[in-house]
Amino acid sequence: MAKTNFQIGLLVCSIIIVLSCTRENRVSLFNGEDLSGWIGIVFDSVSISDDVFQVKNGNILVTGEPHGYLITRESYSNYKLHLEWRWTEEPGNSGVFIHCQEINDSAWPICIESQLKHENAGLIIIKGNGTSLTIGDSTYRVPQSKKIQMFEESSENAPGEWNVCDITCDKDNIELVVNGVVQNSASKSTLNSGKIALQSEGGQLEFRNLYIVQLNK
Repeated sequence: MAKTNFQIGLLVCSIIIVLSCTRENRVSLFNGEDLSGWIGIVFDSVSISDDVFQVKNGNILVTGEPHGYLITRESYSNYKLHLEWRWTEEPGNSGVFIHCQEINDSAWPICIESQLKHENAGLIIIKGNGTSLTIGDSTYRVPQSKKIQMFEESSENAPGEWNVCDITCDKDNIELVVNGVVQNSASKSTLNSGKIALQSEGGQLEFRNLYIVQLNK
């Protein structure tokens, strides 16, 4: 049965409302021009964070050496984080930290890491004594267990190509999706809010299109 003009009008209005709500809830984390809203931390006191974390061609470039992290000034909870990354040289190690509880200038912060190490994107690493979460029937807690393997084989694209990572943080639930594949899903996280950070740990890579969409609660 053909749709009436009234039905078509309702459908168009519904789409407009959904898109408008998405735009209203979206918070950009990177403006493509500078690192305002971020703080660079490097563990090598001789190095300068501006050398490790740069804006190049509208993307965030992370050199990988020395070790450290680029962390947001603001804290967030109940959101879907979207970002894209690619290796610009030999693929190595990096990660995305969520629910960071503090800034530590000599060690990784207490947080939950979505691993970006080559062929391990989607693996979870929990940091900080007492930090725990549950996956299926298993509970993982620091220091007894820190790494939680991926659900599927690597879903990364070839080195040099862009990858998409979506991390949904819904109260104490966390879901990691890499290029459309659910690679981890956890519940009962002891961390459910905090800052977001990008890791420098041995591999040079770029990030782009970083934003969060606030979940309505």
